[in-house]
Amino acid sequence: MNPTIKDVAQKANVSIATVSRVLNNLSGYSDKTKQKVNEAIKEIGYQPNAIARGLINKRTQTIGVMFPSVSGAFSSDLLKGIEELANDRNYSVMVCNTDQDGKRTLKYLQLLREKQVDGIIFSSEVLKKEYYDVLETMRIPVVLVSSQTEFAKVPYVKVDDYRAAFDAILYLISKGHRKIAMISGNPSDLIAGAPRAEGYKHALEANGIPFDSRYLAYGDFLYESGSIAMETLLEQAPDVTAVFAASDEMAIGALSTVIKNGLSVPEDISIMGYDDLGLAKMVIPPLTTVRQPLYDIGKIAVEKLIQMIETGESVNSQIVDHTIVERQTVRSLT
Repeated sequence: MNPTIKDVAQKANVSIATVSRVLNNLSGYSDKTKQKVNEAIKEIGYQPNAIARGLINKRTQTIGVMFPSVSGAFSSDLLKGIEELANDRNYSVMVCNTDQDGKRTLKYLQLLREKQVDGIIFSSEVLKKEYYDVLETMRIPVVLVSSQTEFAKVPYVKVDDYRAAFDAILYLISKGHRKIAMISGNPSDLIAGAPRAEGYKHALEANGIPFDSRYLAYGDFLYESGSIAMETLLEQAPDVTAVFAASDEMAIGALSTVIKNGLSVPEDISIMGYDDLGLAKMVIPPLTTVRQPLYDIGKIAVEKLIQMIETGESVNSQIVDHTIVERQTVRSLT
């Protein structure tokens, strides 16, 4: 027979109610009592029944996390922060891959409804009204990551994408570059595509550098698209001295294309990325980039979500600071 909560109570010489409160992280007991209960759980090998606990506190201690792609390094770095804090707070994480165009989003929202998750982290995708309406019927909290919305009840955690791109271009200008190209995300992407491209254009204009459409190419934030976009830039803007890519993966793709074409980074072309993924310091030469603290963003999002789950109160959105990380892919022309 598997040990029961009653066996734990007898072993620790406390009531079943006290064991239940310890298991569910509720108040009303001393640190000494908590230690006795945890020691009893360990000694007799008790395994809490998540379903039974859910019937008591109306929760499953599960968080749904929705990504448009779970294969990229961006999602991986973000998920590390999400899972670490969720685990510390005794929550499980269910990860859903909604695909690049969000065609699986409604399907996964239905799945998460059936699994009775306590809350959802919705990452890197526009929260359309049809999604919001489903979430409203689920009556559970949601926090956006690397996205934002006008729906007042939905908080978000992200960097200021426009400002981060603007600052990246200012950095390149400070190094003497004026023929600066950009590999942007899709211009119809209002989350990370359009704002970063606008930051690029406005930083040029603010410094008296006219925007030239030949210096702007597009990708999908992944490695291969960065490589293809760099080929395009080398053909239509061969005089470019620096390239800012809207993701590290695209920047690394661009770097590989430059080298394949017999040029050097940063001697011939400087390259700058965006994200500061773990990959950025592994490539040769190591990538200069805009850092958005993905691990920290993941932890902040979980903290906000759990606060909403456990208190029923609303929380504020948060803009997280970005920084420029200097490595070896940008050369000074001054």
